[in-house]
Amino acid sequence: MTDAAELQRRTADLLAAHPPATTDRLDFLKARFDAGLAWVHYPEGLGGLGAARSLQAVVDAELEAAGAPDNDPRRNGIGLGMAAPTILKYGTDEQKQRFLKPLWTGEEVWCQLFSEPGAGSDLAGLGTRAVREGDGWVVNGQKVWTSSAHNARWAILIARTDPDVPKHAGITYFLCDMTDPGVDVRPLRQITGEAEFNEVFLTDVRIPDAHRLGEIGDGWRVAQTTLNNERVAIGGMRLPREGGMIGPVSKTWRERPELRTHNLHQRLLKLWVEAEVARLTGERLRQQLALGQPGPEGAGMKLAFARLNQEISGLEVELRGEEGLLYDDWTMRRPELVDFVGRDAGYRYLRSKGNSIEGGTSEVLLNIVAERVLGLPSEPRTDKDVAWKDLAR
Repeated sequence: MTDAAELQRRTADLLAAHPPATTDRLDFLKARFDAGLAWVHYPEGLGGLGAARSLQAVVDAELEAAGAPDNDPRRNGIGLGMAAPTILKYGTDEQKQRFLKPLWTGEEVWCQLFSEPGAGSDLAGLGTRAVREGDGWVVNGQKVWTSSAHNARWAILIARTDPDVPKHAGITYFLCDMTDPGVDVRPLRQITGEAEFNEVFLTDVRIPDAHRLGEIGDGWRVAQTTLNNERVAIGGMRLPREGGMIGPVSKTWRERPELRTHNLHQRLLKLWVEAEVARLTGERLRQQLALGQPGPEGAGMKLAFARLNQEISGLEVELRGEEGLLYDDWTMRRPELVDFVGRDAGYRYLRSKGNSIEGGTSEVLLNIVAERVLGLPSEPRTDKDVAWKDLAR
């Protein structure tokens, strides 16, 4: 079995053969993948060694100390956090060999074509159609709130392949080429002034059956792997103490004593404790993940993340008074990633409003926690056994 000492040896061999100071960044990342040190818990030949997930920290620490480049994970969060584990679980051998390496190295950025204008919270009600034609599928429809679509080379896509069965049963999961001429990506400008999200129109997009992930009609089950990983990726990211949104407001409190009041002090203390509890809970969740696939517990972490971000950013604006009402830049731009701490308090306040929508609305996540974590009775659902084509829209 691969242990920490073995990983340290393999990492030393990688650094000796490819010194970071003199090796091209992409060449180093490819060599790291081939050495099984990309994600050590993945199988051999797919960037891993079949080791315990917890041992990844051993490799990361050695490489960081040596000044080695990383794969800029924030730039391809959807690929790394959502597409990769889904491809690993449901993909064919050919799909794993084709997609996982350029995904991990960042050569190919991924986006997610799930939500639609008429199927946001009710994702299973989606209407984008995929019709079988020869050895492939022809897809038509519209997706919305697609992060990074303007940078993406590939997308994970769910589409309706059978309208004659109940909505959860007629969905199939695909890997979509974003360079297809039938894919039209249009920016959605947000309240922050940026357009990190997009709407995507699919017109006669042809997807080969070889890019179908999982069985026909089994897309909802495949999508659950994606969604569970998404909620963990959003709500359970690794942070140091005072990392994330609580950091800037704590810094302002220490450096600007003239802004302090007793009431603000009490609110800051409460939120600081809650942020630290959430951080430690996220660490515990990641340790549980080392033993298997993520479950519905990630929904609880994502709920806490959204609520805390909104409350903390509101407190920061109030603490800063008139300064908190200023905004640094309304320029329309299409960023590669969201930078919560690199902008001002006004940006954090506005951007955090989306946290309770993206990655599953808080209302839907509350249902997931109630039913799948706490075991409470399900809410009545009258559309569960009705064919999708017969549903009121």
